[in-house]
Amino acid sequence: MKKDLHPATYRTVIFRDINANISWLGRSCAKTRDTDKFEDGNEYPLIKLEISNESHPFFTGKMQYVDTAGRIDKFNKKFGKSRFAKASEE
Repeated sequence: MKKDLHPATYRTVIFRDINANISWLGRSCAKTRDTDKFEDGNEYPLIKLEISNESHPFFTGKMQYVDTAGRIDKFNKKFGKSRFAKASEE
């Protein structure tokens, strides 16, 4: 095997869905700077997830509002409107 190719640590970590505020223990070799205490009282590295089966609309049956208008405005402010948008306004 090649040296420094495979991760050195495969450890128990806390996965936390930040939208549903639900945590569970799992194993991962992903690097993280955060740590937190789990229900068992031990401290583990923390991996924050944007979405999991606890908050995904397919599994929950509830749609969540995503702020797409804010993203579009931010993009237009950064890059300006395209030449096609200007041509259609005239």
